Order: sequence, then structure tokens, then C-alpha cells
Amino acid sequence: MKRKHDVPRSASRAIFGLGAAAGLALLSACAGSSKLPEQASFGPEPQLPKPSKALLPTIKMAEAIGWRDGAAPGAPEGFKVSRYAEGLDHPRWVYVLPNGDVLVAESNAPERPVRNDKLRLRTMSYFMQKAGAGTPSADRITLLRDADGDGRAEIKQPFLEGLNSPFGMALVGDHLYVANTDAIMRFPYKQGDIRISASGEKLTDLPAGPLNHHWTKNILASPDGRRLYATVGSNSNVGENGLDKEEGRAAIWEVDLSNGEKRLFATGLRNPNGMDWEPATGTLWTVVNERDELGSDLVPDYLTSVKKDGFYGWPYSYFGGIVDARVKPQRPELVDKAIKPDYAMGTHTAVLGLVFYQANLFPPHYRGGAFVGMHGSWNRKPPSGYKVAFVPFNNGRPDGMPQDFLTGFLNDKGQARGRPVGVAVDSRGGLLVADDVGNIIWRVAPA
Repeated sequence: MKRKHDVPRSASRAIFGLGAAAGLALLSACAGSSKLPEQASFGPEPQLPKPSKALLPTIKMAEAIGWRDGAAPGAPEGFKVSRYAEGLDHPRWVYVLPNGDVLVAESNAPERPVRNDKLRLRTMSYFMQKAGAGTPSADRITLLRDADGDGRAEIKQPFLEGLNSPFGMALVGDHLYVANTDAIMRFPYKQGDIRISASGEKLTDLPAGPLNHHWTKNILASPDGRRLYATVGSNSNVGENGLDKEEGRAAIWEVDLSNGEKRLFATGLRNPNGMDWEPATGTLWTVVNERDELGSDLVPDYLTSVKKDGFYGWPYSYFGGIVDARVKPQRPELVDKAIKPDYAMGTHTAVLGLVFYQANLFPPHYRGGAFVGMHGSWNRKPPSGYKVAFVPFNNGRPDGMPQDFLTGFLNDKGQARGRPVGVAVDSRGGLLVADDVGNIIWRVAPA
């Protein structure tokens, strides 16, 4: 017989899940803090200490609180920051059309089967919601238009709807390509369109499935407009869900736009996102989120050139030939040919956005360098990332340490007012930054 104060089984499971999550958080608070200065994990030769093994991973998640009215991130002296658009729904990626219109992918992870069998997964879901990543996906691309050039969009309206966790966008000729989480779609477009109502057609499938751990898929068109390059992240941290689940993942694909056929262009990239063509050499570069749970000082995320048919180590090794002993079985023949990334971007900074600056609005120091959006750590003490950094380049290579460009996303209490994701240069030369916690597109330009 059910007593008056009995708790339904489903509610009991939910309460247990939250209690277990809180307990795990308390235990993880005992996990090791960083023993190296933050800058030690940046640059072409980062410090790579021995892995730190603990019963539980470090969890240090910044609670998402958003921005107060009028507040904004800070930029270097001589620049001003404005709210290009606000009131968006988890804006992740930005793309600038030739006429100056800006497209924003309002998106989040697709619905996936609930996996209540592992306490760790339930805990991570709980903390991701605290960090602002637990809302349903809007599955929409919104158009922004700043016709008078005052740094704020007067038009904000739905441009494409009914998508499936969209992320990357690319315009080639009279077609707009959109990377859903499971496929690249093609839509008709003519300059000045403020809405696309066509259903579109599928160009090619992308690895997805019910697990789809790293769901964001980005695309970049080749300079000649004949190919797309598509990023696909891994289905796990280091293959713990089974290496059979990693087929076609942790990679950049090359897609033929004439027929949709694709081939693996580069592999062993745990979670590549932002891509761009380095202007001096025409080489493809990307930013990559490296593996977790080896301690606060491992493993640095990175910025690297991408070599055709290159293998970058994941999951068997990192930063070239440093073996990750957690992966079974090992593949020493792959470790032997693993390419060392060009430039470390800090441990657990969650580098996502990437754009090379080729406009003339900013001072000459910035021309040819790379802006990188750092979404921010979840398992590093103290937190890292939560900013936009600038990496100077010279003759096609990084030249010096990264410089803070847009900061203040974390307040003095360690709460996240915002989290930067995609970055793009608008038609006037300003830098646009998608903030998926503040639900704002920021614009940075000389004052």
C-alpha cells in the first residue's frame, strides 16, 4: 500500500540523481588544481607534465548568470564593444554574407536517448544545464541586418527554421550550405533574401547517431568553391564508448560540391570546430578541443594547420607521440605517425571559434592574425578560457604568445556572464562574437 508521504519512483530517481551529482561535485572538488601557470600551456612548446590520475575528474563549472543591463565584456584600449544583437536563443555560430547581412545559428544539442546507467553521465548533464547548455535547440538560423552602420542590427528575423541542431554555414554561388548535426543541407539563396522558405536538399550525411557526443558540425568552402570541409568531433572523451562508435569521427571531411561525395581529409582531431584559410599561405587551419580527465594541466587545446591525410593522434596519443595509456587496444603504428599540433591554446579552454583578420579597420598589428573564441573550461581549477584571444601571425605561422582581446565573461565570483563561441569579421571590419550564455552577438571595433 502506498503511504501518504511515499515518493514516486521516478521522482526518487531524479532526487537521487541530483544528490549524487552534488556528491560527485563535492568529491571532485578534492581533485587536483593546476600546478603550472596558465601561460605554460600556450604556444608552440607547451609544458606537458605527467598525467594526474584521480578517482573522479575535476569539475569546476561556471554557473551561467548572463549580463546585467548595459554591461559588456572588456576590449583593449582604443576599442569599443557594442551589442550588435541580443535576445537570441543560444547563439552558437555567426556567418557574414557578401551584402553584409549576418546569419546566426541558434542551436543546442539534439535530443538523445536518456542514459541513466552511468552516474558520471547524469552528473555531467546536471552541470551542463547549470552552465547554460541545457535548453532545447531552437533549430533556427536568424538574419541580422545593420543597414545604417551604427554597430547594431535593426533587423532581426528568422531566416531558416526547422533545422536539426545547425552550426556551420557557407555560401557558394547561389546556394547556402548549412551543417545540421547529421547532414549538410543546400538551400537556394539570392543576395538580399531575408528569409528562405524552401525545404532544401541533402548534399551528404555526416556521422551522427543516437549518441552523437560532439554534435557541432562546422563547414568551410574551399577558395575555388568546389569543395566543403566539414568538422566532426569524437563520440567520446578517449574512446570509452567503444572505438567502433568512432567511425568517421574526430576528423575533417572533404566534400565534393558537384556530387556530395566525401573523403576523410584529416583524422585524429578529437573535436575540431572553427576553420579558416590562413591568408599568407592559403593553408587550412583549425582549432581543436583535446581530451579531458588527465588533470588541470593536461591536455592543451590547440590551433594547427591541417595537412591532407594527416593523423593528429586522437585517441591513442596527444601532442605527437605522447601515449594515452587509457586507450585499449593501443595502436603504436598510428602513434608513430601522429602529427604534433602547431600551437597550444591552453588546457581545457574549449577553443571553438576561429577567424583570420583580413580587413583594414583594426590597427596593422592585427592583420593576418587569428581571433579564437574560447568557450571556457568545465574541468580545470582554476577555470580557463572564457574569452576571445588574438594570436599574431607572421609569414603564415604564429608569432608570439596569444593576447587577450575580449575578456570579462567571468565575474569576480567565478560566474559566467557569457561564453564566447563563434567569431567572424563583418563587412565593415568589426569583429563579431557569438555569446551563447548572454544570448548576444557582440561587435568590437575601434573607438
